[in-house]
Amino acid sequence: MFGELEKLRHRPRPFEFYTAQELWNDAYVSGKMLESHLDDAADRASRRGSFVRRSIEWIAARFNIGAETRICDFGCGPGLYSSPFAEMGADVTGIDFSERSIRHARETAQQKQLAVEYILQNYLEFSPRKKFHLLTMIFVDFCVLSPVQRKRLLEVFEACLEKDGKILLDALSLNYFNQVSEESTYEYSAADGFWTAEPYYAFVDTFKYEDEKVVLDRHTIFEETRTREVYNWLQCYSLESLGQELDENGFRILEHYSDVAGTPFDTQSTEFAVVLERK
Repeated sequence: MFGELEKLRHRPRPFEFYTAQELWNDAYVSGKMLESHLDDAADRASRRGSFVRRSIEWIAARFNIGAETRICDFGCGPGLYSSPFAEMGADVTGIDFSERSIRHARETAQQKQLAVEYILQNYLEFSPRKKFHLLTMIFVDFCVLSPVQRKRLLEVFEACLEKDGKILLDALSLNYFNQVSEESTYEYSAADGFWTAEPYYAFVDTFKYEDEKVVLDRHTIFEETRTREVYNWLQCYSLESLGQELDENGFRILEHYSDVAGTPFDTQSTEFAVVLERK
């Protein structure tokens, strides 16, 4: 047991392990994630409903969304943004690698008689059949990707974008990074916890990487018959560092805000949003 606990002290290299796809498709955990998505009062898998609705209103106005607008929502989840865009008449495509989320999004679209194309796929592997006027990636999804993955994503964006198209995404700021402390915590669940319906112990080790401005929350879950690890990486940026990375990959920041609801930029905010265009 002492040896197992000592392993929890090991600090992996930044983005050394990637477990997101397995996490979002775990038969049990994906159900808990969907519950979090649909919890209107919480900021967990998605932001709370009041913010999402305000954000949708701002995006619709800022990008003049209507019947002629083609939108691709990367990491669309259960369609919290995609469905409302489609209700405005837009031609909407949503991409996500969570089978449970895509199934829920398709069921919602069918119930509302919305012609949304939902694609079950890792968006890093997406090959578009048409060009889009607007690409969205919301709830700091960009930050969970490694540098190699982000470069690949920007290549996909390039392939998807109309000549004068725009991209809206958000990112964690250095204020977020500076507020995080390295720590170790644990919890015990007797039944029906987040990670499994069976009893488990879960250890959470938070690491900070000063040079890279990366935060890692590593979850180690001990069950009776197995032990597993889940890595939640978060890349943090200044407006300048994000701009430099985007510039190196053919994009520039056209506008910046404190969030994807168009709140004016605040240097003290823990996140920020940007509108991008090709250089």
